[in-house]
Amino acid sequence: MTPESQARLLIDQKLAAAGWLLQDMKQINLGAGPGVAVREYPTDSGPADYVLFVDRNPVGVIEAKPDQTILTFAEEQTARYARSALKWRMPGQPPLRFLLESTGQIIHFTDGLDPAPRARELFHFFRPAHFSELRTQLDSLRRRLATSMPELPERNLRDCQVSAVTGLEQSLALNKPRALVHMATGAGKTFTAITSVYRLLKFGGAKRVLFLVDTRNLGKQAHQEFMAYTPPDDGRKFTELYNVQRLASSAVDPHAQVVISTIQRMYSVLSGEPIDESAEDVSLNEVQQAPKQTKLVRYNAELPVESFDFIVIDECHRSIYNLWKQVLDYFDAYLIGLTATPDKRTFGFFNENIVAEYTYEQSVADGVNVGYDVFEIETEVTRKGALLTAKEWVDHRDRQTRKRRWAETEEDSAYTGKELDRSVVNPSQIRQVIQAMKMAVETTIFPNRKEAPKTLIFAKTDSHADDIIQMVREVYGQGNAFCKKVTYRSDEDADTILSNFRNDYNPRIAVTVDMIATGTDVKPLEVLLFMRDVRSKGYYEQMKGRGVRSLGFDDLQRVSNSADSAKTRFVLIDAVGVEKSLKTESRPLEKKPGMALKDLLQGVAMGHRDDDTVLSLANRLVRLSKQLDDKAKTRIEKAADGVSVGELGKALILALDPDRIAATALATAQTRGITRDDATLMADELREARDQRVAAACAPFDKPELRDQIESARREREQLIDHINLDQVTFAGYSAQAEDEARKVIRTFSDYLAAHRDEIGALSFFYQQPYQRRALTFEMIEDLHEQLSRPPLMLTTERLWSAYARVHANEVKGADRQRQLTDLISLVRFASGMDGDAAELRPFADDVDRRFAEWVFRHNAQRATAFTPEQMEWLRLMKDHIASSCAIGRPHFNYAAFAAKGGLQKAWGVFGEQLDPLMDEMNVELVA
Repeated sequence: MTPESQARLLIDQKLAAAGWLLQDMKQINLGAGPGVAVREYPTDSGPADYVLFVDRNPVGVIEAKPDQTILTFAEEQTARYARSALKWRMPGQPPLRFLLESTGQIIHFTDGLDPAPRARELFHFFRPAHFSELRTQLDSLRRRLATSMPELPERNLRDCQVSAVTGLEQSLALNKPRALVHMATGAGKTFTAITSVYRLLKFGGAKRVLFLVDTRNLGKQAHQEFMAYTPPDDGRKFTELYNVQRLASSAVDPHAQVVISTIQRMYSVLSGEPIDESAEDVSLNEVQQAPKQTKLVRYNAELPVESFDFIVIDECHRSIYNLWKQVLDYFDAYLIGLTATPDKRTFGFFNENIVAEYTYEQSVADGVNVGYDVFEIETEVTRKGALLTAKEWVDHRDRQTRKRRWAETEEDSAYTGKELDRSVVNPSQIRQVIQAMKMAVETTIFPNRKEAPKTLIFAKTDSHADDIIQMVREVYGQGNAFCKKVTYRSDEDADTILSNFRNDYNPRIAVTVDMIATGTDVKPLEVLLFMRDVRSKGYYEQMKGRGVRSLGFDDLQRVSNSADSAKTRFVLIDAVGVEKSLKTESRPLEKKPGMALKDLLQGVAMGHRDDDTVLSLANRLVRLSKQLDDKAKTRIEKAADGVSVGELGKALILALDPDRIAATALATAQTRGITRDDATLMADELREARDQRVAAACAPFDKPELRDQIESARREREQLIDHINLDQVTFAGYSAQAEDEARKVIRTFSDYLAAHRDEIGALSFFYQQPYQRRALTFEMIEDLHEQLSRPPLMLTTERLWSAYARVHANEVKGADRQRQLTDLISLVRFASGMDGDAAELRPFADDVDRRFAEWVFRHNAQRATAFTPEQMEWLRLMKDHIASSCAIGRPHFNYAAFAAKGGLQKAWGVFGEQLDPLMDEMNVELVA
């Protein structure tokens, strides 16, 4: 068999697998099926190797070549056949649109409708149905990307997100097959990606997008972000407009426009190998794989190569470029990478096509993220290891069951610090680290906090995590709720624990091995304790990224009650030398934590312009900008000639940016008539440019009045803590008295409810009735509140809520919010147990918000068209009124909030005859 015959045999097999009927010219029967590939079809320039017919119409031609042929050289021959007149075809027909070359091993495909038709490699031939679908479209996907993408609305987008979306669309318009979005952790990569996906589906005409992650937890988080996303040009949620499937089996929903999958799951689908769900729980960063484990895939007719137009790769890393690359190569799709931690392999895989770059330092300067400090803990055993001599009686513990036996050691056993918590467990080492962390946090890192800041501890194994948890609870003297394990192998529901860690007071400390090492968003985190080393630089950067996210004062105080400002930094506590064991991409901006701000300012003014001094001052200024009130910011801005304190810090960071220094050096060389590029810049030229930029950024601090204003603002913000003049307790018991008083208030309230059961029963009865029966509801609430607030009870809504918050802190939400009269409904339901023992006390408005979201979702799902943005604006006004008054009706449109929007007349114009039925429905659904 000749090499070309062997190639044709492989081509025949692949065409048949894709659903084509193979026919020789003598047995041609175009009605035998929807897709027919005819061998040696005659044309006026010779027989074409294969002509493809779809629904009896010729659509494309395949030029077969022997293996090892460079297919680029055959493209002109294929084009000649496509332009030729086919025998028995009507004259004057346009050239065939689809051109393919193949050796059987390699397939090249060109679409003649593309703006600049260019061959691309396919893993396998398309099915006939795909060609049929392409024929019905007036233009190709690549032409739409080049000509049909409208301008991006920038509302609700950060500058870095606008840059990323527009940069990506410009890259796609140029038909670049791979693009990399480099954005710092916390800058909103997923939100940016969803914005792009929405535009590609709506305006680019994409059929389906694959969103690839490397753990199941990140898939869940991505799915939640898709469900929460509201596009700027439509009032509906993304998932109300497009079907989003989180793949949990081998079947891809044919109606899904977005499929979220782990790369492990997708490999299972393409290889036919079953997968255990636990394989999706471990980040591929954690898995060591040899080259022989390369993941080979084969053609799957149920999921053909044309299934996805775009693949978004979240937190792309080394395993994707090496062992799992064939999963990406399988689909005929654009590849879009998202990462906060790129390396040389990342840039190489994406063809050095970086469409957006937003570094950690830039994100700190912009206030998107916070800076961090490093605090080191070192113990003797961690550094040197230890020796267990023979015949010592010690516990021997089974790794899996953790069952112990008391026995002698058989021989001398020396172990190093790296063997700790793997082959040997030293409880004293764990205790010393936890005690040192507790003392450092309480006395040095966050000395003014009354509760432990939200802390995440990275453990080596699940067994190590259990040991740490027991020690944390012991050292802090706290119960089970204080410290929890958040891993896939946790006995409790990991998602619930993670949600509580993110949103509630407890747990204060979480211990993880893998689950929240990457991608997972926990904004209140302020302390990261590393009790494990990390092999991968990129993985370590992602782990640090759990702490970088910024958080406003109100949101931070909601979970850390004694916080006195917005989140300004996080602290990385290094107990294993992880900072020293590798060079990190993001660096702590604070290089001189022991130097006073006044001294940093004075030093810069006196000419101290080294990197450590400049970066330390920048970090202090960015941090200070989050703490100051508007008056202090205005005073500083005035002294700085209109530049804000945050911008002063940002300018210092940007002055040391290597790319900007190089650009300045090139510009200087050009003005001097010297030809230079990045490779030929001299060290002296770079140094001069650096000094020039730093001098410009430091120039404002030459003014004494600016330095004084900054230092004065800092002093106003901070208090001196006197550790010298010792006080003594003259009265002990305030906290106990306060709690006793709170319990007394709750008992009085409960007794009143019991004594007036008939009245409360009536309130409950009317509360559950249709709107027509609820006319007295708000009057009853007012009457009940008046009775409770009169002497001798004095039980106002504020006093009751505060009492419950003190006694049932973990079950009460919204204690820091201003009370509304309708909150009395929530208090009655909670005190009387109407919603069950597991219920939480939440503001009535929160319950209305939740029911409103559910009602809108149901309403839109049942209608041919969803509410418009203008209707949604009115509905939210009506919802807010219900939250404060229990009902909405026509008379209420005379109130200021509605009158400012045009009142009842305007509302009637927006909703028409549906206004009254909608109000009735809302009164039932939102208050029930």
